[in-house]
Amino acid sequence: MTQPFSPDHVAGFRCGYVALVGRPNTGKSTLLNQLMGQMLSITADRAQTTRHRIQGVLSRPNAQLILVDSPGYQTQRINPLNKILNRTAQSVGQQADVVVLVTEAGRWRREDDQILAWLKGDAPVIVVLNKIDQLPSVNEALPLIAKLHADHPALAAIVPLSARNGQGIDALLDAIEQHLPEAPPIYGEDELTDRPERFFAAEIIREKLFRLLGEELPYESTVVIDRFEEEGNLRRIAATIIVERRAQKPIVLGQGGERIKRIASEARQDMEKMFDGKVFLTLWVQVRSGWSKDGTHLRSYGYE
Repeated sequence: MTQPFSPDHVAGFRCGYVALVGRPNTGKSTLLNQLMGQMLSITADRAQTTRHRIQGVLSRPNAQLILVDSPGYQTQRINPLNKILNRTAQSVGQQADVVVLVTEAGRWRREDDQILAWLKGDAPVIVVLNKIDQLPSVNEALPLIAKLHADHPALAAIVPLSARNGQGIDALLDAIEQHLPEAPPIYGEDELTDRPERFFAAEIIREKLFRLLGEELPYESTVVIDRFEEEGNLRRIAATIIVERRAQKPIVLGQGGERIKRIASEARQDMEKMFDGKVFLTLWVQVRSGWSKDGTHLRSYGYE
């Protein structure tokens, strides 16, 4: 049972929702995982790997940060799926108490300005200049920091950091906490997320698809959990990988089924670490033509 915070935590305590927004592949999900100290959001070198609103609860001595990851805001490929993902990103950014706009150190783009434009409201905006570990020196980011201060004086803070190795994370946490409203905690100290295990099972499988198949598997693929049963510390999970064309099915299966076996094996290992128990995982592949362009299919797969 969740243990509530003691009354001592309430006086002067800060709590609120923190949106992580930005264009694709800037490192929002890696940042969420770094802030949480564990994997909650899947990562891969593909645009919009994150497709759902993912929430992590970070409890500190004087504050509770409810960190909300969002899909990368897509301006290049506009189709029914990406329209839904863009609406999710906008909703996350516009409903937060603090907004963290994640971009890349030295690579401010027109899309970043577009995102700032739809971040309407009174919520303070902190700009994160991620991937400073890829610069020859942190000083390389100073001209961009100066320009952002001049062009956007209302920004609450500008924080250079590396989501990959954790450099600058403490400075970001302090900046976020400073701008949160004074409020009692919403979640218990031992709660980490609002998502069920069933959701994370599907996300882990999807990550393995992207990581192991790369560009061989087109963007239009998803995962549906058909069965999720708990027997003590054991979980029996059956899932279906959905692809759009018949030619994509053998790509997922691989010769003699070797690829889907590897996907299942690596996904099972990650699930056992996350769920802290044994997992029996069965995977299938099904072709559903045009699912990513069909509103009924999109809703049935959890895209709102």
